[in-house]
Amino acid sequence: MPSVAERKPSVDSLTGLFPLTLPVPSPTTNTELLTIKDLHREEDLLRNPHSFRAWWSALHSSREAYTSQIKTEPPSELPEEVAALIGPLSTPLRRISLQRLTYLYESALVHFPGSFKLWKSYLAMRMSYVLGTPVVKKRAGGKKKLPEMKDALEEEKEDLDEWKGGLDGIVGWEEWRSLVATFERALMYLPKLPRLWLMYISIFFHPSCPPRISYTHARHTFDRALRTLPPSLHHKIWVRYLLWSETRGGPTMVAVYRRYLVVDPSVTEYFTRLLLDDKVSAPRPLEAAKLLLSLARKAARGEYTSPEGKSPYQLLGDWLDVVEAYPEEVGLDVEQVVEANDKMDTEGEKTSDEEDENPQSPRKLNIDQIIQNDGLATYKDQAGRLWTGLATYWTKRGEFDRAKDTFERGISTVLTIRDFTQIFDAYAEFCESLISAMMEGLADEEDEEEAAEMEAELDKRMKEFEELMDRRPFLVNEVLIRRNPHDVQEWEKRVALWGEDDEKVAETYTKALETVNPRKATANLHRLYVNFAKYYEEGGASGTAEPDLDSARKILEKATKVNFKAVEDLAEIWCEWAELEIRQENYDESIRVMQRAAAIPKNTRINYHDHTLSAQARLFKSLKLWSFYVDLEESIGSVETAKAVYDKILELRIANAQIIVNYAAFLEENDYFEESFKVYERGVELFTFPISFEIWNIYLSKFIKRFGGSKLERARDLFEQALEKCPAKSCKPLFLMYAQMEEDHGLAKRAMSIFDRATQVVQDEDKFEMFSIYIAKATANYGLPATRPIYERALEVLPNAQAAEMCLRFAALERKLGEIDRARAIYAHASQFCDPRVNPKFWSEWNSFEIDTGSEDTFREMLRIKRSVQAQFNTEASYLAAQTMAARQGTRKAEEDAEAEAGDAMAMADKQAGGAKGPAFVAAKQTALPRLEEENGEAQVGEAAPVVNTDEIHISDEEDM
Repeated sequence: MPSVAERKPSVDSLTGLFPLTLPVPSPTTNTELLTIKDLHREEDLLRNPHSFRAWWSALHSSREAYTSQIKTEPPSELPEEVAALIGPLSTPLRRISLQRLTYLYESALVHFPGSFKLWKSYLAMRMSYVLGTPVVKKRAGGKKKLPEMKDALEEEKEDLDEWKGGLDGIVGWEEWRSLVATFERALMYLPKLPRLWLMYISIFFHPSCPPRISYTHARHTFDRALRTLPPSLHHKIWVRYLLWSETRGGPTMVAVYRRYLVVDPSVTEYFTRLLLDDKVSAPRPLEAAKLLLSLARKAARGEYTSPEGKSPYQLLGDWLDVVEAYPEEVGLDVEQVVEANDKMDTEGEKTSDEEDENPQSPRKLNIDQIIQNDGLATYKDQAGRLWTGLATYWTKRGEFDRAKDTFERGISTVLTIRDFTQIFDAYAEFCESLISAMMEGLADEEDEEEAAEMEAELDKRMKEFEELMDRRPFLVNEVLIRRNPHDVQEWEKRVALWGEDDEKVAETYTKALETVNPRKATANLHRLYVNFAKYYEEGGASGTAEPDLDSARKILEKATKVNFKAVEDLAEIWCEWAELEIRQENYDESIRVMQRAAAIPKNTRINYHDHTLSAQARLFKSLKLWSFYVDLEESIGSVETAKAVYDKILELRIANAQIIVNYAAFLEENDYFEESFKVYERGVELFTFPISFEIWNIYLSKFIKRFGGSKLERARDLFEQALEKCPAKSCKPLFLMYAQMEEDHGLAKRAMSIFDRATQVVQDEDKFEMFSIYIAKATANYGLPATRPIYERALEVLPNAQAAEMCLRFAALERKLGEIDRARAIYAHASQFCDPRVNPKFWSEWNSFEIDTGSEDTFREMLRIKRSVQAQFNTEASYLAAQTMAARQGTRKAEEDAEAEAGDAMAMADKQAGGAKGPAFVAAKQTALPRLEEENGEAQVGEAAPVVNTDEIHISDEEDM
């Protein structure tokens, strides 16, 4: 029995099976092509050689017959690995089927060489016997008609044809070559049809395609397709061409993409990712970096729009990522960078942008110069990322000193805290990693001399790191000052950071005063001058040096000539100078300082708020300055000098109410009473209400306290003057003071007339209180009966809510006087203002009144009025508000069942009054208000919700007897 090795066919024996279709098989060369069953078909085709239908039917029926035979064919006797090499042609039946179909198709093409349908079917059949069974993919959704190349590449990757099985490229080389020759013949007849080109191209993606076909021949085929087809169809070819180049990688991919980028640069970003992908080919970081730099520059000029939606800065960030990842391959060495920078500084030569953007140029990039020109000069708000990227680049190249200098340059130039924090954190991390690496190297070092050198270097690095941490507050302050050199508060913080270092403090103050522009400075610029003067006055920051008052005065003198934005800042300078002299007990000098500051020019018609004038020109109208001056005169000057200063303030018309009050109080303390009253009178002439109200209030109280009733007529005149122009909202205290004066020193009758005037003049909110006081005073002076006309006028004037309260008081008064009927009439009058649901207090008091003093008829009349008032409010908009308030107060009870007789209006009204508990409603002969059913009809009464009468009382039938 032969062994397995003897039964296994050799490669030569398998290769000898091919080619099957070259030359084209015919019955003369292969007697097995035709059988007795095919004679009828052949005779029919010979009779109708120019009938396409006959040929197509013959081809179709033959293919179906062979397909069915192949399905029922037993499996191949060859081993699996051998059968896999020849794939679809592993059995004799399949091989003879291919030859018979080839003979039939070729015979048809002799008569119809220009038929696309015939060629397409023929090529598909040949491909199925060589490439294997196509894999059918499920596709979801539709495709864009003309997508962007980036999207088209992604879609085409998913839609590339795949086959199951296939003829091995080495064993079946001759058959592959025959298939290619068939495609070439088809394209010779139909060169302008893109479908044939796409079918031809698809065979190059087959994993078993021989290298002699899938490389150079494939590239030439793609090029021929682009030359042959019109430009409108190039998009279909380029998608496959680019994908094919990705599968080949290396120079082929680069060459193909470079050609396509000339036509469409939109895939440049995609191409740069391929250049860096080591799975596709060896990375080409220099070319990728130059392409990204070119895109970033074009995008910054507006000549390029990223299909991925990236901004110019993001493109530059991608370039920086490449630089950080491949520093050796992309950037120049330190010596070359220094040489290039020196040339640029001395000769003004700049690196050619074209060479930096040319991906085919082997010259590396000057990373320093590019980041400065294209990054920091353009994207100033992203300085942190750019500086850290540059420092990382030098770190990865091993140039640690250069990286440290880069960090220092970045920290000293950034303008935002965000950028500073980013650079500082990266700087600290760099120092820590460097120290850690040096410590590990020191632990492994065996040579004592090398170890000593490394230890010294390590100590130096650790000292630098500690100094960096200590410098952080100063560096942050420098960033803020660079961002706004006119920020006074940051200069003050810098002074505080130096602590007791007198030399640095003085240097900082000097630099701040030289740097800050007064017109651009932030608030409190004068504090810099004041604190600098105090620094010399107190003997430095530490207080150990001798006080230098001359220097302090020079600084303040210099400050008085600074054109501050606000006059108040200049006034503060003069005030601080005067206080300095006071602290040194130079009182006369402090007065002279304030005299200089408050010197009045000849032209006093200067507008204090005219910012076109300097602060010095407007200083004489500064109230802060004059207030300090007058306080100084009051403290250490004489009365006459203080009065003179006050008079100047009034002459300049810059006084406020507080100045008037202070001046008058000062004169009063020094027993100049009449003059103080004159000051008050000048004050009320200067100011109008409501400011003058406070002055009048103080003036009148001081006048009454001083003279009492001795100058009554003068006091009355003053009150009348005050009330003449006083608005209604402010006159109440004056009326009360006026009436109190008349009660204490004048006539009670005049006091009552004043109260009467007050009730007419004061605003509506104060009238109720004024009437209450008026009634109380009238009761005390004239007795209870005298208050009736006051009550009556109050009821006419007051609003409804307050009138109801006044009615309760009026009714209580009448009840005290025994006038029961008058009290009942007052209750009836007030009832029209009081909704029982909103104002239950009124009705409870009337109820108590009737129980104590009334009869059955009066009580029933009260209930009738209550129901009428309630019905009236039910028909008005206020009903809704009443219902809301009742619900909030918890006084609304559950509604009763609405099944009562709708036609009985009286029964419904009785239910509203609480008739369910007993008869409590008696119809009156005459009603003050219209009945509910007369206004709204019986139907609306039936629909109204029954309301329980909480004030209902029980009256038995026996009491009527």
